[in-house]
Amino acid sequence: MKIGVFIPIGNNGWLISENAPQFRPTFALNKQITLTAERYGLDFVLSMIKLRGFGGKTEFWDHNLESFTLMAGLAAVTSRIKLFATCATLVIPPAIAARMASTIDSISGGRFGMNLITGWQKPEYDQMGLWPGDAYFGKRYDYVSEYIQVMRDLWNTGHSDFKGEFFRMEDCRLSPRPQADMKIICAGQSEAGMAFSAEYADYNFCFGKGVNTPTAFAPTVAKLNAAAARTGRAVTAYALFMIIAGETDADARARWEHYKSGTDQEAVRWLVDQSAVDKSSGGDTNVRQMADPVSAVNINMGTLVGSYETVARMLDRVATVDGCEGVLLTFDDFVKGTEDFGTRIQPLMRSRNHVETLR
Repeated sequence: MKIGVFIPIGNNGWLISENAPQFRPTFALNKQITLTAERYGLDFVLSMIKLRGFGGKTEFWDHNLESFTLMAGLAAVTSRIKLFATCATLVIPPAIAARMASTIDSISGGRFGMNLITGWQKPEYDQMGLWPGDAYFGKRYDYVSEYIQVMRDLWNTGHSDFKGEFFRMEDCRLSPRPQADMKIICAGQSEAGMAFSAEYADYNFCFGKGVNTPTAFAPTVAKLNAAAARTGRAVTAYALFMIIAGETDADARARWEHYKSGTDQEAVRWLVDQSAVDKSSGGDTNVRQMADPVSAVNINMGTLVGSYETVARMLDRVATVDGCEGVLLTFDDFVKGTEDFGTRIQPLMRSRNHVETLR
């Protein structure tokens, strides 16, 4: 099983709680986490893009770095770990995104890939005058399908004359082209999102579900497997989980309960309100799960809580889900969490016994 870290490009990571560690994102912090992940043989790191946060007492995600420039910096200081930036497709033209990706491919020696997002939080784009109108909710996967076709043309041939509803290329050129195959990630869980991943992506990220239910996301992966079978392409899933680990199950559980008791309700209300804006086909599956009040303290991602041994066993169970290639991990404390994963959890995992750490 492959392991990635969803590095904290936004303040406070993925815990919307007054009781969680409070921090601002910096290059130094993300460099430390990424180098630790690389040292312990983890496979990749990924950074999101967030252009407007949720506010509240914790100012959740009000403070963010930019994804491409962060990953370019990390490419220059790492040697073997793969790096994925997130592309906000509504604000960066595809030919520019393709060139940015080719540049980071050059910096990293072929270790770069891209996560494509369609955009779901209207105020992120309205604030810049870039929201195309609410009709976009129903067309966003048509839009991003054209987007990736333009980029693939440029990466594969250095040239594009693509003509579509949203983009029209006129002898568009790109050189140098990437030295490595540019891997694409999508996180869409709706029918349209799954269809896009099956047609154009290499990986699909899905939310883990529940607390200490490591295989509860399996039906989502089964839907991806069925969609990929229809296109005849190899597309695998990565499940998003938060790790809260300690010396004992009781220690970890007490920390989790402490975080929940400090939930920033004002920030959560913003998330819930924004999730209701998309009226197309029931909205986005991921966004609906994020806004569920059951465990909004960490946007309802799957959460593995327990001793190092307990967490290792649960991660090995994740690896048994057919079509799941790996996990994307977050931590309550990223610096300690990444170190603890490398020294205390990974050595106990049967699915990671092939890993060699850097000396």
